[in-house]
Amino acid sequence: MALQKPDPMGRAIEAYWKGNKEAAVLVYSDQMEPDELPASYLFREPAEMPEREQFALSQACGKVLDVGAGAGSHALALQAAGVEVTALEISDNACAVQKARGVQNILHGDFFTLPATKHDTLLLLMNGIGLAGTVEGLPHFLEVCKKWLAPGGQVLLESSDILYLYEEEDGSVLLDLNGAYYGEMTYMMEFEGERSAPFPWLFIDFNLLEQYAQEAGLAAELLLQEEDSHYIARLTVA
Repeated sequence: MALQKPDPMGRAIEAYWKGNKEAAVLVYSDQMEPDELPASYLFREPAEMPEREQFALSQACGKVLDVGAGAGSHALALQAAGVEVTALEISDNACAVQKARGVQNILHGDFFTLPATKHDTLLLLMNGIGLAGTVEGLPHFLEVCKKWLAPGGQVLLESSDILYLYEEEDGSVLLDLNGAYYGEMTYMMEFEGERSAPFPWLFIDFNLLEQYAQEAGLAAELLLQEEDSHYIARLTVA
């Protein structure tokens, strides 16, 4: 019998749903101090979502695939608006909560290995493009996205340029030019003593994203740029 992989995020989602309103995931990274992600944030209503998420949801159309759907809040918002949406999620616990919350279409599995079916919109919110892991992994990630896209379809994604993390007090930027891309981070998550294995997560500036998208035969369009460096972009087959 295979051992179940640690699932701190899914377990926190489940705990919150079952009544632990203080449930929070501890987030460790190689670039920042440890932080907490309250599970309540993953259950927000549309009016509580950041402007960029509300905007992205307004742009979703046709048959939508919500990649890394978590507790299902984005899928539920689209569902309530009459949009045909499927919540794709790798966590057993999160999928169970989605079902209990009323998400109608749930796809349990790994975005990279599931048989791809065609969708008009791929939704990658909460820095969903981070699934690429690294810049080196981005070409493969974009090819997988194309497999899930119907003709004329779009990828709506959120990311941010985290160059500000490396700014000095005088406004200069301190980077190791021989090191990895500054948006490549390594995370580990923990809930009630259960820790995930370390995993890579990519934040990418739009100019670099556009370059890689073009190499993959995709056109990149910057739809929304916020003051805190977050942005929403659209990728379409060129």
